Amino acid sequence: MPNKAHKNELKYPTLEGEKQVALITGSSSGIGLETSVLLAENGFHTYAAVRNLEKSKALIDTAENDVLPLQAIELDVNSDISVKDAISKILYENKRIDVVVNNAGYALVGPFEDSSMDEIKAQFETNFFGAVRIMQAALPTMIKQGYGRIVNVSSLGGRIAFPFDSAYHGTKFALEGLSESIQYEVQQFGIKIILIEPGVVKSRFWDNLKMATKAQRSDSPYLEMMQKTNAGFVSLLENGTPPEEVAKVILNAVTSEHPELRYVVGNDAATLMEARKNMTDAEFQKVVIRNIIQ
Repeated sequence: MPNKAHKNELKYPTLEGEKQVALITGSSSGIGLETSVLLAENGFHTYAAVRNLEKSKALIDTAENDVLPLQAIELDVNSDISVKDAISKILYENKRIDVVVNNAGYALVGPFEDSSMDEIKAQFETNFFGAVRIMQAALPTMIKQGYGRIVNVSSLGGRIAFPFDSAYHGTKFALEGLSESIQYEVQQFGIKIILIEPGVVKSRFWDNLKMATKAQRSDSPYLEMMQKTNAGFVSLLENGTPPEEVAKVILNAVTSEHPELRYVVGNDAATLMEARKNMTDAEFQKVVIRNIIQ
């Protein structure tokens, strides 16, 4: 269950007595759940978006027990209609939206060769186009009110790629480029784009991995390498960053008057980013092979 944090002084404009309004996608567990509760604890009227409201019991219980301005809202980032309806509901009830955290996503695992076109498209539909839908729905209101914070939860995997996650890395690399470009366009309206780049996080994200159908065949030429890589990631997960630490970074970013574009979260992410910066491609590839694949 999320831990309460010291309440930050919110430094952006609202009418007297109004709460800041935040929407967090992928809030049924992990980073989304922790962020939703932490923002509510710090004064935001928080909408925690889930695809299925039946899976929002933890959210509802926390909101009721701690008397938080936190409510679950049904939202499927893959659906234009669902996104439009959710944003419309938030605006009807509050007339504003100050913070959006695009956290919904999953990872498709398997050799690129064995990943079908439909599986790859589905990966992009959720991880990339889901964030696009939310941003395009929220931006008009943020521009009108002259303020906004859009947080896109990327990954170490948006800057560095590892084997057997090619589609996932594709979505995160795309989200990084999209976010960096949008920042130039919207900062004139008082809107900041923020990228959060966690390393390995201890959450249900790993329980929700989707294996490419063909990757499960016993005669796959990639089978031995996949097994070794999986063992390498299991080892990394043991020392992963708790999701509440990611939530604290998000809170700090959205309450900062001048947030950074990128926030790296976790010792593993920071170490690998620094190593990548100081190595040639060939040198870094050897590091990955030695520490993950072998």
